Amino acid sequence: MRRRVAILGSTGSIGTQALEVIAAEPDRFEVVALAAGGGNPRLLAEQAIEHGVSVVAVARAQAAEDVQLALYAEAQRRGFAHGDHRVPRLLAGPDAAIEIARTPCDVVLNAMTGAVGLLPTLAALEAGTTVALANKESLIIGGELVMRAARPGQLVPVDSEHSALAQAMRGERHEEVRRLIVTASGGPFRGFTRDQLADVTPEQAAAHPTWDMGPVITINSATMVNKGLEVIEAHLLFGIGFDRIDVVVHPPSIVHSMVEFVDGATMVQASPPDMKLPIALGLAWPERVPGVAAGCDWSVPATWEFHPLDETAFPAVQVARRAGEYGRTGPAVFNAANEVCVDAFVAGDLDFLGIVDTVAAVLDEHLADPVWFTDTVTLDSVLGADRWARERAARLVGDSR
Repeated sequence: MRRRVAILGSTGSIGTQALEVIAAEPDRFEVVALAAGGGNPRLLAEQAIEHGVSVVAVARAQAAEDVQLALYAEAQRRGFAHGDHRVPRLLAGPDAAIEIARTPCDVVLNAMTGAVGLLPTLAALEAGTTVALANKESLIIGGELVMRAARPGQLVPVDSEHSALAQAMRGERHEEVRRLIVTASGGPFRGFTRDQLADVTPEQAAAHPTWDMGPVITINSATMVNKGLEVIEAHLLFGIGFDRIDVVVHPPSIVHSMVEFVDGATMVQASPPDMKLPIALGLAWPERVPGVAAGCDWSVPATWEFHPLDETAFPAVQVARRAGEYGRTGPAVFNAANEVCVDAFVAGDLDFLGIVDTVAAVLDEHLADPVWFTDTVTLDSVLGADRWARERAARLVGDSR
């Protein structure tokens, strides 16, 4: 029986690769709905008509007319005039992705970028659908809200690091895990000192040496904020304390993460850097999709190097740990402040080091304010903290200019 899939963020890097995986496995998957921001109407229309989806959503209402025209044009190009294709229903607006997340299907792949992915994740979980989660911000911001909403096995990680951890822990007893080791490529500035990072440009930060990702994730990789987010995500997904989650730099990006057990054994998930593997596993979990990606070539010499993380040059993981250990609204503040700072850096309004420095300042202020201390985390408190952090970060950025 084919799995019906809805994809949120279909025109991004993860979304487009997911559609390639699905197109190669028509007997295993079918796409029923797509959602995107609306910035690439032609690609969204091509995806929708090619996969014969019944409904398409765009977050920006002003993009609806362009998407509608692109849908008609693509349908006609493929034979709409002869009745060979139908034009899907179009939804538009900030809540459109939430409606797509509630579409009756087997799997919702949330590949959206940023905090906007939280409500669609919650909607899909509440609908009882399996969520293949590539939008790590959903879990970071929602924290215990998301974990409370998810049934056992309902939330499947798509990040290569968390997919690796899930694979290494499959069939193992939780109490036998000593620690989780999350690997990092080191980004484009591996080996740089803090002083050397002072004059980094957005163009340099966007040039990742290993992965082809969207601009926000790529810059988060350069600052190591992405790895900080992944440490929080690993804690939530696997219930392991922050004192037992380490980060190690592994430039080849062949080992995607590791699990060390109490007897000293370490389970490693290794494969060439290709997101189609964790995407396919997320869609088919717990089954594997044969031939979706190439394996390691053991016929040629290879060296896997590992380095400790330089937390003086890259303090983002330490800042993220503080946010995660505080819990409650701390991770939401960390994420929101970072999104504002990344936008400011790209716009030339903040220097590279200022990204994490500003995030840390916003987080410190938040953790010291008793107004935000509560044992009961609600959607309103999380979204309120998100808004506050964005406003505070923007103010600090403005003051620094």
